[in-house]
This record gives sequence, structure tokens and C-alpha cells, in this order.
Amino acid sequence: MTTTPEIPVTAARIPVSDGTQMIVHVAKPAPSNANGGGILVFQEAYGVTGYLQEVAVRLAGIGLVAVVPELYHRSGDGNVGSYDAGYGAIAPWVKALTREGQAADVRAAYEWLAGDAKLGVEGAQIAAVGFCMGGRTSYLANASAPLAAAVSFYGTRIPEWFDLTSQQHAPLLMFWGRKDEAISHEEQRLVADTFDQAGLQHTEVTFSEAGHGFFRHTRSEVYAPRAAGQAWALCVEFLRENGVLRAA
Repeated sequence: MTTTPEIPVTAARIPVSDGTQMIVHVAKPAPSNANGGGILVFQEAYGVTGYLQEVAVRLAGIGLVAVVPELYHRSGDGNVGSYDAGYGAIAPWVKALTREGQAADVRAAYEWLAGDAKLGVEGAQIAAVGFCMGGRTSYLANASAPLAAAVSFYGTRIPEWFDLTSQQHAPLLMFWGRKDEAISHEEQRLVADTFDQAGLQHTEVTFSEAGHGFFRHTRSEVYAPRAAGQAWALCVEFLRENGVLRAA
């Protein structure tokens, strides 16, 4: 469990429709600071790291109930990789993921967040946000649950799931880095063009100086403070515009 003096991050275990159980990490605002609904936060390939839990705490700080599912739960509870160890150490967990499994996890997390009275979001709007691999999961979530908004930070391999484009429930906000070595500018444009052709409501934001992982403040070699700050402000406003956050 990770905590701050103001907002603790707690854990719960919830059932998934395929018979598995999944740990979710929850950051909940104080009742006096509650300002809207809930948000699902989807992990990078390295798992539910301390950084992802910090993101959840930050979202709780603006008044949302933030839930971070452990998508690697079928490989083992608590699987977290090290950025320094490289991709090879986490590759087996990534390869074990299936789209069907992730969709089941999304629905389980959404239904638990929407239906647990103790979380205080019954009847409220729920959004999703994800980073890297989680950016694509946010797009999947928008096709798997009745979200009010979906945000993707440098979502990888989205074209592989273009068949989900017609199933999107809510407006999309897509953040990209022009210098992203993992997602070419051509792929970024393909995503935007495909969404246009499908008539989706989407916003595409590209930061000229940013590369992959630019929001991750814990890694100085990728962190782009200006882009991260602007992306956060745009994300907050997007959630407000779509009814997830109440108007100030």
C-alpha cells in the first residue's frame, strides 16, 4: 500500500467474469473534496508501479475516485517490472495478456466502481485514462463499458484494434509526442484519420518536444515538464466538459 498524508491508496480484490480475481488499487478523495465521479487508471507495461499509484492519488486530489486494476493478475498478483531491468523481464506478462481478458477486467473494474456504495460514485460519470499499453486499454475500455470520457497518453498499437472504433461510447482525448520512438508520427496520424472517418468525437494533441513516456515524472530521461503540465490541464478540463468532474 502506498500513502500520502492526505490520500491513502488501498487495495481490494474483485471478481472477474472468467472466474479469476483481480487486485485493484483505490485512491479516494476526502468527502469534503469529492468533486464528481470515478476514473479507471490503466497501467503501463511495467505494471501498477508506484508512479501509477501517484497518478491515482493526483486524480483523487481533484475529487475523483481513482481505481487502478492489476491487469497482470492472471500471471501473478503484484507483478511489477523495473524500468532499469528492461522489457525482457516483463515480456512474459505482456504476452500473456489477451484482449478478451482485458475487456473482462475493464468491465469488472467499472461495475465494481459504479456499484460499490462505499466509493460514493453511484449514478456519477466514470472515465478512463491510460499510459502506453494502458492508453490502448483506455480505448478498449471505451468500447467495453459506458464511459463518459476516455483519455490515452501515447497509446501503443491502437491500429491493431481499429475494429473497436465503431464501438466507442464516449469522446476521446489522445496525447502524443512528436519525438516518440515507439509510435511513429505516421501511426499517430493514422489513428486520427481513422477516428475522423468513423465520425468519432476525438481530440488529438501532439507535443513537439515530447517523446514516449513524457508524463512519467519519475524518469528524468523521458519526462517533459511543459508537455506534462499542459496535458494535465487539458485532461482535467476534458473530464469537466464531459461531466466526470463537476464544474468549478
